[in-house]
Amino acid sequence: MAQSSSKWNTTDIPDQSGRTAVVTGANSGLGIATVEALAGAGAHVVLAVRDLKRGEAAAATVRGSVEVRRLDLADLASVREFAAGWQGDLDLLINNAGVMNVPEARTRDGFEMQFGTNHLGHFALTNLLLPHITDRVVTVSSGAHRMPGSPRIHFDNLDLAGEYTPIKAYSQSKLANLLFTLELQRRLAEAGSPVRATAAHPGWAATNLQGHDVNAIRRVLMRVGNRFIAQDNRAGALPTVYAAVQDLPGASYVGPDGLGEVRGAPTLVARSAAASDPASARRLWTVSEELTGVTFPKLAAVTGA
Repeated sequence: MAQSSSKWNTTDIPDQSGRTAVVTGANSGLGIATVEALAGAGAHVVLAVRDLKRGEAAAATVRGSVEVRRLDLADLASVREFAAGWQGDLDLLINNAGVMNVPEARTRDGFEMQFGTNHLGHFALTNLLLPHITDRVVTVSSGAHRMPGSPRIHFDNLDLAGEYTPIKAYSQSKLANLLFTLELQRRLAEAGSPVRATAAHPGWAATNLQGHDVNAIRRVLMRVGNRFIAQDNRAGALPTVYAAVQDLPGASYVGPDGLGEVRGAPTLVARSAAASDPASARRLWTVSEELTGVTFPKLAAVTGA
């Protein structure tokens, strides 16, 4: 069973020797901290990054077995290319990459940038890699999935055309991450697969993600919060690592145990009601398949039956 989270840190990670992990968005912030933790415990870690030069520079700072491969989650052709090039088993897929509170924009395939990158890119990547995955898929969400204003999936307007705000789009994408995890776990269990889907959020972690906010006032507030409230990226990555290596039930959600889940040691935390709705999770899955052209692999592909 999962170890008590009261003082859990990277020294408590079980030996990962012989295991392989992919971490998306791994060249900075939470991603590189996750790579450091897993590689430090003996895993071979693939940094899946959009910019190979930055990825190689980040990899050079890590002690352990690592490699860098190109992956642009805002381009489904890149996602397919990455997955097609994978050979052999993959123990852990860490869906960490994301964009936050950016100006209205579109992915290469025409999707709203935050929904397209944070959810649809990872949706496609996960399903394409599932035949290789042996242990776990961890998807990084955010406390923003329960932002004020009752975040929901705008099924009638996923791109938020005519009603776009950076925060609304980000909240929708993070809610989608949790609904994706919920439905993925249901499908894995139904297929008889031993693979588990879990999710995590970092609390408030000081990374460069907040620097992309289109609102100047929020950028200033984020900088102040990063300095005086936030955890560093290594502490912020602990919930993700915990969700990846601890013996947790499928669909578990991990976050910090402190007040408001802003900071603290990793522990199981609650989802919002909207993030716990199986009907919405199924509907989102169907829509995501239609948009990406990627479907859940057949039973034989997942289990080897």
